[in-house]
Amino acid sequence: MKYQPLDSSLYIKNRDNFMSQMSEGTLAVFNSNDIFPISADSSMPFQQHRDILYLTGVDQEESILVLFPGASNAKQREVLFLKETSELIAIWEGEKLDKKRALEVSGIASVHWLQDFPTVFKQMMAEASGIYLNKNEHLRANTEVQTREDRFINNVKSDYPTHQVYKSAPILHRLRSVKDTLEIEVMQQACDITKSGVNRLLEFIKPGVWEHHIEAELAHEFLMNSSRGFAYTPIVASGKNACVLHYIENNKECFDGDVILLDVGAEYANYASDLTRCIPVNGRFTPRQKEVYNAVLHVKNESEKLLVPGTMMAAYHKQVGLLMEEQLVKLKLISMEDIKNQNSDWPAYKKYFMHGTSHFIGLDTHDVGIWHEPIQAGMAFTCEPGIYIPEENLGIRLEDDLIVQQSGAPFNLMADIPLEAEEIEDKMNS
Repeated sequence: MKYQPLDSSLYIKNRDNFMSQMSEGTLAVFNSNDIFPISADSSMPFQQHRDILYLTGVDQEESILVLFPGASNAKQREVLFLKETSELIAIWEGEKLDKKRALEVSGIASVHWLQDFPTVFKQMMAEASGIYLNKNEHLRANTEVQTREDRFINNVKSDYPTHQVYKSAPILHRLRSVKDTLEIEVMQQACDITKSGVNRLLEFIKPGVWEHHIEAELAHEFLMNSSRGFAYTPIVASGKNACVLHYIENNKECFDGDVILLDVGAEYANYASDLTRCIPVNGRFTPRQKEVYNAVLHVKNESEKLLVPGTMMAAYHKQVGLLMEEQLVKLKLISMEDIKNQNSDWPAYKKYFMHGTSHFIGLDTHDVGIWHEPIQAGMAFTCEPGIYIPEENLGIRLEDDLIVQQSGAPFNLMADIPLEAEEIEDKMNS
């Protein structure tokens, strides 16, 4: 791994918080992700399942965590199963966790090799009355591909049909949405690496560069700063491409007079950053581009003030819509007549601002969280309003990562990254 491991106290605390919400007589199981194949003998780079990572810090394939707080055998209350390492594995794949190192990383003293799992798990299930199973319940999850968790769920339901089944996801969504101080520090590191990338670009971008050249500059800066790379597929969209919300081709030349919409973020220690900035290719915004830019910036600044404890996300997004509506009228993109005659299910402002303003962020870029409960202090959100005008070959979106505070405005993890139009111009022309 490229990153410095987090203190095991975080994972001990996370497990304690999870177990405190388990029903009596139950155990919970969490599996690592698979290494996903491509073709022939090729595979995708391994990415750990965020839930087992959140509970153990173990960033390794073929790992299993079992929590059984009520177990009569104290050694079976927290058990970690790992793929047994060897000299041969070390030669071909690199060093894996041994039992001593696993204890240091996770704080779990009871560590078994993976081949012991069937026997030990059967003992534990004989004592347990129910089991928490872990399924991806993110509202936007693509669940077409069967995972290691999916296979385990199928096996458990077949082998233990009389056990009561519970869901881990609601507990984890609630816990993961409120960040620990250690997590915020790591997220700040990810944002600081992103800042380095942006500052590099402000010196690099000029007419004639290509979108993928910009992507390459960022990749270099991220890797040089101990990031694994991008937290998500980067969007480098110049001119009209910026009006395609999920544009990822990054294969066009950047022309004089265009604005580049840059939606990128570095990861660090598996935590994501998520930033959007808009940069004029020639170093200067036109008056119209700056007018639209400042309208989006106004909405962003006002929207951030709404991210306070007690706010409901549905009400928040509705209020942001009203802020955007006001700006679009000023820009003469919609009229009061459009608003008067609008469909309440698809307001007039949606023609130019068709996506949500904020999402949870943390171990995942679109992190898990509870959307139907009030915002709490310690939650982490993006704030990313935008205006997209295809007929003007212009898309402007601005985005920072924020930590909700107990009182006052949220703390901006990206406050040091250039945001004002004039600041961007000054840095590009200094």
